[in-house]
Amino acid sequence: MTFKGIHSVFFLGIGGIGMSALARWFQQEGYDVAGYDKTASPLTDALEEEGMQVILADEVAAVPAQFKVNPNEILVVWTPAIPKDSVLLHFFQQGFLLKKRAEVLGMITKDQYTIAVAGTHGKTSTSSLVAHLLKSAGKPVTAFLGGITQNYNSNLILSGKSKDSVVVVEADEFDRSFLHLHPNETVLTSADPDHLDIYGDEQTILEGFRQFLALVDKKGKIYIQSHALYRLEEPALAATGIREYGLRSDGIHAENIVAKPNSFVFDYIGSKNQIKGLELSIPGFHNVENALAAIAIALDHGVSEAQVREGIMSFLGVKRRFEIHSSQAGKIFIDDYAHHPEEIKACLSSVRAMYPSQRMTVIFQPHLFTRTRDFAAGFSESLSLADEVVLLPIYPARELPIPGVESEMLLDEIQANRKVCIQKSEVMDFLNASAPEVLVTLGAGDIDRLVPGIAAWTNSRPNPTQ
Repeated sequence: MTFKGIHSVFFLGIGGIGMSALARWFQQEGYDVAGYDKTASPLTDALEEEGMQVILADEVAAVPAQFKVNPNEILVVWTPAIPKDSVLLHFFQQGFLLKKRAEVLGMITKDQYTIAVAGTHGKTSTSSLVAHLLKSAGKPVTAFLGGITQNYNSNLILSGKSKDSVVVVEADEFDRSFLHLHPNETVLTSADPDHLDIYGDEQTILEGFRQFLALVDKKGKIYIQSHALYRLEEPALAATGIREYGLRSDGIHAENIVAKPNSFVFDYIGSKNQIKGLELSIPGFHNVENALAAIAIALDHGVSEAQVREGIMSFLGVKRRFEIHSSQAGKIFIDDYAHHPEEIKACLSSVRAMYPSQRMTVIFQPHLFTRTRDFAAGFSESLSLADEVVLLPIYPARELPIPGVESEMLLDEIQANRKVCIQKSEVMDFLNASAPEVLVTLGAGDIDRLVPGIAAWTNSRPNPTQ
């Protein structure tokens, strides 16, 4: 895919996971790439090391000169996370070709065979696993992912050009972005309410998922998680290849699941294939369910059962998706991106199954004032699976504070032996005093900045079993 007449691409919000994958794709295609983000991060540092210019000031003067002349030769890609009063957004609205990330992704995938993975949660791990199973089996695949895969240390996978190449893309429901795509196959991993600041109510977001599934024509395939299918009330769809999956689904499902400290073992049961004793190196019941969809797709694309077994075992997961930093007895540390009540429930249920007799401490940073307000009861309920709960202040992201909405509002309904609200600066003091046996950090904000320090602290602690 080429963008006729375009020589340079500037990204507003280049440090975002999805945006940076696009930036890397354009650079690989030979375009001059630069971008702006609010703050530096390991991802922006990596992009600079790869040769892209990154500016951190919302000022026109900071933009490299070549990205301010000849507007008809410059594509500007922006994300709705950029504030509407941004100086740079206003500047690039004057005569430049300005498109949202989702529009550009739609343009790239329009003429290529595309597998699009959507869902309130599970889409990053599922799309990454689909891409890995295809690539590890030697299939030509390009993947735009919403997380940094541990196998490839990137959110972009490239396998060269081929007429048989498949594009795997994570399809984001935020701002209805996924409706810009042109999928030949879709996966819907979940359909729980979220982004109510965009959709307004639960029925509207469900209708958004129905519209996404309807993008597939009658020759296409749809893989849909059983509870999501139930929530959507079995919508009328053009595609004839609709395949239901789930841990306890009547369709594709798993049997004989065994939770181990560093992996889950299960049997894949499909309509045509049964693969016994698969070992998934990323733990979690939710990851087993994600693997069911990925395995079904891989088998449909000619991946052999032996290749599936090897691919499942060799998949190292995605950074910040049930990422185990320490598995030593008595000092276990797991970090996860979970920021929705159902995601937290899935994560903590799996941790409890892995370590049933050990004290679980959870540090959670709520993400967005609106999400905290809309799902307060759900957050309190899911966090109650822990023995100790530590709440950090809400990470605002694109939002302004809402009076009365703060982390403390979750405390009363959390049923845990100990629960407290602290500042990020107090985390290490808390850990020294608490000495958790199983520690889980959760959230989609900047809690990830604490993870390296916590990991170092965990691994340097004396082993309590000695």
